Amino acid sequence: MGNKFKLGLALSGGGVKGFAHAGALKAMEENGMRPDVISGTSAGAIVAALYSAGHSPNEICSLFKAKYFNNFVEFNIPKNGLFGISGFSKFLKENIKYKTFEELPIPIFVVATDLDNGRSVTFSSGELHKKIVASACVPVIFNPIEIDGIHYVDGGIFKNFPVSVIRENCDKVIGINASPMTAERYSKNIVGIAERTYHFMFRANTVEDKKMCDILVEVENAMQFKTFDLKKVDVIFEMGYQAMKNAIEVNSI
Repeated sequence: MGNKFKLGLALSGGGVKGFAHAGALKAMEENGMRPDVISGTSAGAIVAALYSAGHSPNEICSLFKAKYFNNFVEFNIPKNGLFGISGFSKFLKENIKYKTFEELPIPIFVVATDLDNGRSVTFSSGELHKKIVASACVPVIFNPIEIDGIHYVDGGIFKNFPVSVIRENCDKVIGINASPMTAERYSKNIVGIAERTYHFMFRANTVEDKKMCDILVEVENAMQFKTFDLKKVDVIFEMGYQAMKNAIEVNSI
């Protein structure tokens, strides 16, 4: 296929820590840098879609400020997940006017996990909103998303840092890893234990992708925050902004 894009941007998963991606995008814009293609897993997929759809980095941050986890989910009688996420699906449809991948101004590649067949899947065409939701469906916490008869969950299980998804088709790739290490302390409830387990998986499956970046930006100080704590959106945004700003200075770009 050859290199279709000059600059690719890969955005990791990380729950609320994904708002570091929006801050990093702001620093890139201030330096005249705009990605030609974006790959994203989970929170990274959400930021990628909102940015491609035309929301500025500051607007992405504002969309989530003053909101709570409960604004986006509804509690289930546990069967295949603790929470349903129809509220989040509605939020995406209200804020992303495009219905398909093909309509987006900036191409995006969204990573999810095929739970039925045990494999990583990359979406880049067809219906948009449901596939973004699928990429962010943490197992046990959220209900799996069914698409064409197959159940999908969070893409981070196999590929939390989707650099390889776009590497071959980009001259240069900047990767932003918002989940670079495992938090030292964690809550001993079902959500906290699940969160810590996923952190271990994420750390293990990002090693090779990190090596593929031309410029790797890791927002290490964001790891102090819980995955679903939307009260810290502003702080995490600023951390991502500073991390990218520093990377731009160090790499003279």
